[in-house]
Amino acid sequence: MKKILLAAFFVGTFTISYAQSDYYNDYRRSVSEVNWQNVVADLVLSKTQANQLYSLNDRYHDYNSWNKVYVNNPNRWKDDRYAEIERILGREKYEKFKTKYYKGQNPTAVYNRNKNNDKRYKHMDKKSQDYRQDDRPDNGRGHRH
Repeated sequence: MKKILLAAFFVGTFTISYAQSDYYNDYRRSVSEVNWQNVVADLVLSKTQANQLYSLNDRYHDYNSWNKVYVNNPNRWKDDRYAEIERILGREKYEKFKTKYYKGQNPTAVYNRNKNNDKRYKHMDKKSQDYRQDDRPDNGRGHRH
């Protein structure tokens, strides 16, 4: 019985830390996938705004510093980060930022969507599409389209 409980504890701990690291990876992508120098130039930001953005991007330099803040609610990083970006840029420039870099969507929604695109199940999409095509009626013509 002890072995089962110990195994369950290790599996649970690994699962939680794995999920936490996924959130942290999303956070890192939100910093690294945007060319912040281009953002500063495109939005004609002041030196103070640019420095605040760079400081925000350097706030959590590693997983441990990020995890200390978000250990209990790892999903909260998105709301915190983009509220801070909006505060730095102002509402008008933040809307321009979203339009150009996130196609008008809330950046939080972009990362939530990515979280649901689990690559382990991508191969199932093709199989289900093939199944749906094979299931179509032949429209009375004797052959399928």
